[in-house]
Order: sequence, then C-alpha cells, then structure tokens
Amino acid sequence: MLILSSEQVARMRLVSQGLFDPLPTATEAARRLTCTQGQDCPGSTVSLALRSAGRSTAAVREAYDAGSIVRSWPMRGTLFAVAAKDLGWILDLTAAQTLKASERRRQELGLDTGVLERAEAVAVHALAGPGLTRSGLLAQFTQEGLAVDEGRGYHLIFFLALRGVLCFGPTEGRGQRIMLAAEWIGSARAPGAAPGRLPGQERDREDGVRDLLLRYLRSHGPATVEDFCWWSKIGKTQARVALADLQPDLLSADVDGREHWMSPDLPDRHAERARATAAPILLPGFDEIVLGYQDRSAVLTRDEEALVVPGRNGVFKGTVLHRGHAVGTWKKSTRRGQPVEVTAFGELPGPVARAAPRLSAALPV
Repeated sequence: MLILSSEQVARMRLVSQGLFDPLPTATEAARRLTCTQGQDCPGSTVSLALRSAGRSTAAVREAYDAGSIVRSWPMRGTLFAVAAKDLGWILDLTAAQTLKASERRRQELGLDTGVLERAEAVAVHALAGPGLTRSGLLAQFTQEGLAVDEGRGYHLIFFLALRGVLCFGPTEGRGQRIMLAAEWIGSARAPGAAPGRLPGQERDREDGVRDLLLRYLRSHGPATVEDFCWWSKIGKTQARVALADLQPDLLSADVDGREHWMSPDLPDRHAERARATAAPILLPGFDEIVLGYQDRSAVLTRDEEALVVPGRNGVFKGTVLHRGHAVGTWKKSTRRGQPVEVTAFGELPGPVARAAPRLSAALPV
C-alpha cells in the first residue's frame, strides 16, 4: 500500500480538485467537483473560475444564465453549486434524510403539511417562466397569507428545493433568480423521463451511491470513507458496500494509519505538478479544499481553523496556502493599489510574502 504524509495529501488534493489541471468550461469544473460549497455565491463563483481554463467569473455566471449550473441544497442542508444534470439524482439520494432532519424545525415554525402544500402551489404559479428573485418569491408568499418571518421564508424555499420544485438559476445582480427546477433544467432531461421530474431521478439507488462515491474520491482524493460520509451524509454501511465494488477503480494509501482513496493516476499527475503544488495559492472562503472533508488536518490545525472561522460562526475566510497547508487568511483590501490584505497565522513564509501581490492581482474577478 502507498504511504503518504499529511503534506503529500494536501498537495495531491490541489491536483485532484483541478486547481492545476483546469477543465475547459465552468460547467465541466462543476461536474468534476460534483458539488461545490455555495452558500457564499461570490466565493463559489471564484472557486469554479479557479478550476476552469479561462479563470473567469463571468464565464461561471454565463453557465448559470445558460442553465448548465444551478444552486440548491443537494446535500447536508447546505447550498452547493452543482451541474444542472446532476441535481436530480443527487437529491434522490440525499433529500429524504435532510427533510427528516429538518422536520422538527418546520414543526416549531408551524410549517405543517397544509402550509407546505400552499407554498408549493404559490411557488409553482409564481415562478413559471422567468422566475423571481428571493425577495420576490417571499413577497408572493406574504401576499398569499404565508408567514415568512423568523426564518419561515427560508425554510419554505429550502423545503421546496429539497422536493425538487425550485432551484437558484440565472444571475441577477449579485444574486440569482429562483426558477421552477423541472422547467429550468428541462433541456437536460433524458428522453423518456417522467414529466415534472429532474434529470437522473430514475436511477437505481445503489448505482447512484457508487457514482457519487467514485466522483468524490476522484475529485477530492486522497480522502477517507468518513470524509465522503460527512460530505454527502450517505450512511457508512451504504458507502462501504459501494467502496467494495469500486476498489478495482481506485488506489488506496495509508496516511498515519488511516486508509485513504484516490484516482489511480493521481500520484503520477501530482509528480508532474509537484513544484506547482509547493507554491503559494489564494483560495476564497468556503472553498472545497477546506470544506470538502470531515478531517481538515491536512490543510488546517484546530487552532488555525479557529482563525479561519472566528468564533465558529460558520463564515469561512479566504485562505492562503503554502505547500498545501494554510498559513494565513486574506480579504479584499480597501487600500489603493493593494488588492488583498493577508493576515498570517505566524510569520509569513518568504515565498508567500513575495508572491502575495502577484497572486492577488491574478485572482478571478
């Protein structure tokens, strides 16, 4: 079995996630990652731009406007950017569990079956055609007598997204319009698919779990089964059954006594790019390099993670990486001629300090 250090894991993940092997389009980059953490829409737009050949946030927005990428809650109750053709089958695997986990909160808010059915009817009527902004849809709910205060509006949208009724589609300003999912993604529906269902919702569950696990390990590896289960909220029993079928298509490695899995060609691909993976890199907040794993120790210590997520408030700062490991955070600067300000965890390594102006100037905009 291959034996890897924590640093090797961190640097190999930069390659598997496409940061040094960009794909031609933003949609292909989204499909490579399968799900890209997306509650911060500008940040996830930069994440996808960094992994596509043009390094263009405008190209990512064009993919949203064309309907080839959408945002929704395909996994673990979190917003993700996902290729439109992948949303349906992933929701089939994960939505029921997320709906069950959020049932108590809906009950606390008084969102019973009758309210949810009314909300769906209102949304289906209001969103037909060009869709609405989030505020526009909430206004429609209010007009029809549905309360949206104290998080009720969010939970109505969340519930309907998990049901496959709606998704975030084309861009409008810094946000996105909410669309009827089956209508907006309809052009990607497979021939013969049932009306009103999303592409891929006719898949066998075991096949879906295998595909999701394989795509995760190829795009996020080296990673553990536990990383995948945390990322997807697929149960460990199902994941291990799928892994047993997939082992001929994967390479295993020992990292401090824990078994990690990856694409078989990843060690060679990394060897070709070893020098690049040692160089400094800036990543936006919520990037999959940090958020894509249960165990983040390859890129952050616990103390460093506390600096990336101050007060554990759920808001991740942009990170500065060197040799695959975070050495500080960054934010946009208000100073003239200085695009970003870097806050080091300790003493900033010389190569990072020297590269910071160049890296900040090269960030996709």
